[in-house]
Amino acid sequence: MTQKEKLERLKAIFAEMEQALIAYSGGVDSTLVAKIAYDVLGDRALAVTAVSPSLLPEELEDAKIQAATIGIPHQIVQTNEMDNPNYTSNPVNRCYFCKSELHDTLKPLARELGYPYVVDGVNADDLHDYRPGIQAAKERGARSPLAEVGVSKMEVRQLSQELSLPWWDKPAQPCLSSRFPYGEEITVAKLQRVGRAEIYLRKLGLKNLRVRSEGDTARIELPPEQIKEFVLTIDLPQVVSAFQEFGFIYVTLDLEGYRSGKLNQVLQPQALSLKI
Repeated sequence: MTQKEKLERLKAIFAEMEQALIAYSGGVDSTLVAKIAYDVLGDRALAVTAVSPSLLPEELEDAKIQAATIGIPHQIVQTNEMDNPNYTSNPVNRCYFCKSELHDTLKPLARELGYPYVVDGVNADDLHDYRPGIQAAKERGARSPLAEVGVSKMEVRQLSQELSLPWWDKPAQPCLSSRFPYGEEITVAKLQRVGRAEIYLRKLGLKNLRVRSEGDTARIELPPEQIKEFVLTIDLPQVVSAFQEFGFIYVTLDLEGYRSGKLNQVLQPQALSLKI
């Protein structure tokens, strides 16, 4: 199926739905879904963003701006995954409990507002990664049009650019809980510490990055080609001082560089094979 055919199929899916509530994080995937849904359904499409301590405040602001640019109605709800010890204990299937909370919030909201479908931004590539949250969404009847049509992450960006969405190249920004090694307890204070550290680095002009947190240590991950420039041009003692003010004791730089899903490398092969 060509990219144009995939776009037409996505439009047809929303036309068949007639009304849809979009689980909208503000990331490039769910924003493309929101754009196509609004183009087809107009005000019969609703974007809903879930807010919790694991969402960076700047990501929420981006989501608001993007929704307003598209024109789609936008609503914000609170989720309470931090109240669930199955989530905060940070097991390898943590994302299952996160998405369970999300869709247990969105599904009754959709029913109350008269939306027969809850739609998310899962793409075809996500089906080949370790994503336990996908199972939670499926169990609650959510649909994933991008995955249904076979739209890859690269095609998400290409379609976004074709549709003149200015954030088509926005870096991936998973929830802040993904910054912690499995088994380390997640707290609001730890999430805020990591969030403040990443915002600090972005204000230095860095975009595609992660601050991984393990105990009192912060590990900065940057694209490999940016590591040398970072070391030579950034005031490293100032970075250390800022991170220590945020609550870290030790600050390190990952010499391998940024790699999405890096913390999954500790999982056993059987866990990584749990594809949905």
